[in-house]
Amino acid sequence: MELDLSRFFKASNPAETLNVEDPEDQQYYIDFSTARGGKLIEQISRTITRLSPDRPTCQLFTGHVGSGKSTELLRLKTQLKQEGFHVVYFESSKDLDMADVDITDILLAIARQVSESIESLKIKLQAKGFKSLLSGIVSVLNTEIDLKGDVNLPGIGTLTASTEGEFSLSTGIGNITAKTKDSRDLRSLLRQYLEPRTNNILEAINKELLEPSIQQLKQMGKQGLVVIIDNLDRIINTQSSTGRPQPEYLFIDRGEQLNKLNCHVVYTIPLGLIFSNDLGQLMNRFGSDPKTLPMVTIKLEDGTSYAEGIELLRRMVMARAFPGLDPKEYSSLVTKIFDSPETLDRLCTISGGHVRSLLILLYSCLQKEDPPLSRESLEEVILQRRHQLTLAIETEEWEMLRQVATTKKLSGQMEYQTLLRSLWVFEYHHAQHFWYDINPVLAEAKEF
Repeated sequence: MELDLSRFFKASNPAETLNVEDPEDQQYYIDFSTARGGKLIEQISRTITRLSPDRPTCQLFTGHVGSGKSTELLRLKTQLKQEGFHVVYFESSKDLDMADVDITDILLAIARQVSESIESLKIKLQAKGFKSLLSGIVSVLNTEIDLKGDVNLPGIGTLTASTEGEFSLSTGIGNITAKTKDSRDLRSLLRQYLEPRTNNILEAINKELLEPSIQQLKQMGKQGLVVIIDNLDRIINTQSSTGRPQPEYLFIDRGEQLNKLNCHVVYTIPLGLIFSNDLGQLMNRFGSDPKTLPMVTIKLEDGTSYAEGIELLRRMVMARAFPGLDPKEYSSLVTKIFDSPETLDRLCTISGGHVRSLLILLYSCLQKEDPPLSRESLEEVILQRRHQLTLAIETEEWEMLRQVATTKKLSGQMEYQTLLRSLWVFEYHHAQHFWYDINPVLAEAKEF
């Protein structure tokens, strides 16, 4: 079988997220759950479809940046749609400034995305409370609004009405938030107006958007409504207006309000919250423990190689090169991609089971030469990656890394901020064991 190099190059791009709803992407998907300690997405799905199909649920999902969270959430979306649910999935980073997020920003983003999805189904919403709210916003922004027809916002554009002359909630919110996203001053004005009305916004979302939508969805034969908010884990750890770090302020101080939406909701949250002293409060706010997506296990806690995890990573690489092929045929085709099977194994183990890191290394090799990729080329790429990672590591941080390598433990916000966020340390789950280990790229550094 011949290799389609341009297709392989595109499929190996670490900047692209697999969407398993797409038949092309479906061929590249590998289920790593057996090497990640369990089927987390199935647990989230089961909570919605089996344990509480008719009552709202709120679940939290987290993990390393680049570990594959978005791919797994898109798989969750596909599963829930197959179960008969209407699913609204969106990347919050497209609506929000991740360095400056408040509770009302998240609520408006949810309202816009849900209303847009519902309106696309020709479901009509009587959003009188929202009309009043938007009218007040426009007044604060020194604009005029005509609720009888189109909504005109000087400097913003027209808030389009539907063909029947009815106000479009999604377009109204979308145009306002688009304008305020890039202006801190306008955002401040908007928040000053919305903050004291947070409970009114929640009531409007529930009574005028979610509940009537679910009622009409069920009349259409749907099981219910699920909202998946991705990329909230990317919220930057800056101080909020209260003096608390943004993640703690949003999910702990204001978590009770995020948990009041009358539909099934899945939030991604920053991994650092798992190491917060307020983790207990977080669990109380949402009534469940966060699900954490770990690395693919390549070696066990005692340091022995874990063959199943390495084999799954091999399959990931080979599936990108030869999509749709029976995995039993991969072994005979490895040398079309690498100069030897050992070079493929070296790529898999040095990645530490971090999916995006593996793709970054592979992509860098493809940028250097056409397959079969040489061991020499891979080692050059690894050396460059190691150089990039070590530039920021101070003497005391090397000592912290040595302790993690010895104890396999990590604790506290400081160690999280220093080691995990920088991708110097990875988290692993296998069977009933949970541990941390140093990124293999760093483990071979002379400083270590």
